[in-house]
Amino acid sequence: MSLIEIQREGAVARVWLNRPEAHNALSPELGAELAARLHELAHDDGVRVVVLGGRGPSFCAGADIAAMKASAVASFEANLAEAEKLAGMFAALGDFPKPVVGRVHGNVLGGGVGFVCACDIVVTGDDATFGLTEVRLGILPAIISPYVIRRLGDRQARELMLTGERFGAEAALRVGLVHHVAPLDQLDAHVDERVKELLKGAPQAQKRIKMLLELWADASWEEYRAALPRTLAEIRSGAEARDGLAAFFEKRKPRWLS
Repeated sequence: MSLIEIQREGAVARVWLNRPEAHNALSPELGAELAARLHELAHDDGVRVVVLGGRGPSFCAGADIAAMKASAVASFEANLAEAEKLAGMFAALGDFPKPVVGRVHGNVLGGGVGFVCACDIVVTGDDATFGLTEVRLGILPAIISPYVIRRLGDRQARELMLTGERFGAEAALRVGLVHHVAPLDQLDAHVDERVKELLKGAPQAQKRIKMLLELWADASWEEYRAALPRTLAEIRSGAEARDGLAAFFEKRKPRWLS
């Protein structure tokens, strides 16, 4: 059985974590397969939007128990190698060039919260339980911390990382971890509504928006402002923008919707 299941529906790729019996815990094998499949989808021009979800009762309950046991007796070098692989998996999602919608439910712990923070838009079922629980095991959310801090900011991330406490869907909405909360039986409908709105946008413009957001996080205020005129000029002079503007004035749909 594949640990990552891909369903294609036109321009939408639904990526499922597929270890339902283990609540989609993050094994090294699952991480390697997820990174590989995301790389393929990133280079597939037929894919416009990715939806990331989890099979079974939970989205992702965090680290795999067997892997954690092994890390406790492994050498520093072995732990470093595994941590670097884990970092590569989260980078594959965090740096994905197309919109990613998180479809979240059940247990969302540790690395599962990292997945949520690396998605662009997150819709959660009202049954979800979240937690950055690593500190209560004597470890820390190191690899996912850039995505958590980027999403929540220092103030919220600090409290949730240091306490390791669990919290529900409404609290996740309140702190900015998720964008929308839906009754569990309406979760897919709410996800599909977000996907529908994303598909109305221009694909190249969406890629550049994600690049701008990365630049904002990494560059100084002056560097960011200095890059904007060239970015806008490049987009405006491209075929997609010309078609989008022509479609507006001609009262027709742009080509990316036809």
